[in-house]
Amino acid sequence: MTKPMLQVALDTDDTATALNVARQVSDVVDVIEAGTLLVYQDGMDAVRNLRALVPDKILLADVKDADAGGHIGKVCKEAGADWMTCINAATLPTMINAQKEIEVQVELYEGWDNMERAQQWLDNGITQVVYHQSRDAKFAGQTWGEHDLQEVKKLINMGFKVSVTGGVKPEVLKLFEGVDVYTFIAGRAITNADDPHAAAQSFRDEINRIWK
Repeated sequence: MTKPMLQVALDTDDTATALNVARQVSDVVDVIEAGTLLVYQDGMDAVRNLRALVPDKILLADVKDADAGGHIGKVCKEAGADWMTCINAATLPTMINAQKEIEVQVELYEGWDNMERAQQWLDNGITQVVYHQSRDAKFAGQTWGEHDLQEVKKLINMGFKVSVTGGVKPEVLKLFEGVDVYTFIAGRAITNADDPHAAAQSFRDEINRIWK
């Protein structure tokens, strides 16, 4: 079993703040994410600046693309991203066209659980999905539990590389012990911490403890 990677989601309101956090945690995390909120604020300049800061890290542009996949994929790639996200409601041609330009992660939101459709993603070389508890759902009190575990396992058994995100904290990771999670994605737990480096390290330490 491969040890899960750790990703920091930089959903900040400006690039300067994102760069400050990325600078502090780049030695601990595997993936740097230009979050959706950041991309909405500063566009691909945020991606370009993060790439300049962390040339050796995987860089994700979390654009949640729903259309014009080929064009958006090319834009993200040219800005320095390695991966980009498509929302699960995007059409298959949109995802395929994006995948021709850059590696696609499909973000799974409401209504994603159509296994026939998910199999079409796999059949067309789209192997990454992000199992997601939304920001708003977390604020409404949704917590991680057995249902999430079983859904993640189902996707892994289909052949997906599954990342897990949505209010993830170090204590959540033990729920997935023995499961081949691809990446744990942490946002506010790291970016809002008084010491982002220490917060990221707490995730890394828990990953190392559980996945030996």
